[in-house]
Amino acid sequence: MLKNLIRILLTFIGFWLGFGLFEFVRLLSRKTELFTLPDFSNVELNVLRIVFGLIFAILLFLFTPALTRQSSRIAKGIEKELKQVSAHYLMGGIAGVIIALLAAFLISPVMGNIQNPTLGAVLSFMLYAILIWVGFVVGTRRISTIFAGMVDTRMKLADRAERPQSPPPQGGKRAAPKILDTSVIIDGRVADILKTGFVEGKIVIPDFVLVELRHIADSSDALKRNRGRRGLDILNRIQEEFGIEILNTSNDKGLKEIPEVDVKLLKLAKNMKGAVVTNDFNLNKVAKIQGVGVLNINELANTLKPVVLPGEEMTLFLVKEGKEQGQAVAYLDDGTMIVVEDGKPEIGKETRVSVTSVLQTSAGRMIFARLKPHHARR
Repeated sequence: MLKNLIRILLTFIGFWLGFGLFEFVRLLSRKTELFTLPDFSNVELNVLRIVFGLIFAILLFLFTPALTRQSSRIAKGIEKELKQVSAHYLMGGIAGVIIALLAAFLISPVMGNIQNPTLGAVLSFMLYAILIWVGFVVGTRRISTIFAGMVDTRMKLADRAERPQSPPPQGGKRAAPKILDTSVIIDGRVADILKTGFVEGKIVIPDFVLVELRHIADSSDALKRNRGRRGLDILNRIQEEFGIEILNTSNDKGLKEIPEVDVKLLKLAKNMKGAVVTNDFNLNKVAKIQGVGVLNINELANTLKPVVLPGEEMTLFLVKEGKEQGQAVAYLDDGTMIVVEDGKPEIGKETRVSVTSVLQTSAGRMIFARLKPHHARR
């Protein structure tokens, strides 16, 4: 039933389009020297109008099924795109359309001076359609940026009022924006680091990182799902306590064509002249090769571990055997592994050891020690 109603409506619209087209051709004939039409009697004019109208009505009647299918595909595509569009983009488009409608309303009275009312109506319709399209395009590209800037400024002022600000960087240099990757958000330690105030500059979360987090949180694997939900909780905490910018990259064709999130992240950091905050070892290496600034929280954690010097003595609880024969392994409170030579007999006991050497690796710090003499003799 609905399809038949749409077909009848389009047929009716086609008739009036044909009618208006004939009047437009007559106007061009009178106002220009491109071609000349003969003088028709009123009866002939009415017949030609009806013929033109019927031709367009029949065309639209025949092509309605194809137009309906194509319109349905276009509508689904628009719906899919709108789900990914930010609020700023929509606000800009709506503002542009409203301004365009006002402009068309002010200009349309000029069309009323045309003697032929049908032609005037057709030209008014075209005027509205063109201005609405121009208004939407300009609005989404320009006004959305203005709105985004206003909202961002307002959020920053609100954040400033709610929490104490860290002092500005010395030397007049503006701090580079810090872009968080998925792994560092899920890790969670970045929230505590931000709380200390050591990280300067704007905190940025690209929209594609949010999408990846959502996919992880929706995973069928329970472990991945829990990690994703933890990441979203950490993100909410950072948003509430420090304020972050959710960066919309949908209009950046260069980023849209890159499938991998890590590659997108490095490209974005280059474009923004910012630094990536991560705990991903491989991403850290690739970023350094490409000359992108990196803040690796694992390196920060390793750097802040207590300094242990050769010859220093400490009491440890040996928990298991080492890889080599006779070795035992213990751990400090911060997770640093200590390998004790000839400590196997003391496993499960608190033992006094002496540090022999400290090895710093990319994975962390490893300490080597040996039993104190009175333990070794037992």
